[in-house]
Amino acid sequence: MKAGLIFTGSGPILIVTSYESFTDPSFIEKLNAKGIRKFISYEIPVELARQKYGERFKVVMEDLYQTDDLRVLDYNGHNIFAIFSFIEMGEPIMYEP
Repeated sequence: MKAGLIFTGSGPILIVTSYESFTDPSFIEKLNAKGIRKFISYEIPVELARQKYGERFKVVMEDLYQTDDLRVLDYNGHNIFAIFSFIEMGEPIMYEP
């Protein structure tokens, strides 16, 4: 499982996914289906996301209405930036078709 901060054209989202990488063709296809064609992603350690989001992390992971391969943990960019520092983020991965 991976957690990541994804910068999209409409703003940042924090996701949790079962895909092995943010460049996995199936992950790219999933984002394309949601209208996200290009992005910049930063991996966030899953345990750090679990620690910082607490009960919210648990609720999102147990949400039966979301698929197992991609779950949105937070879509409020202001909140994400308040919770994580740049030093906690991995190297950027840029994707453009």
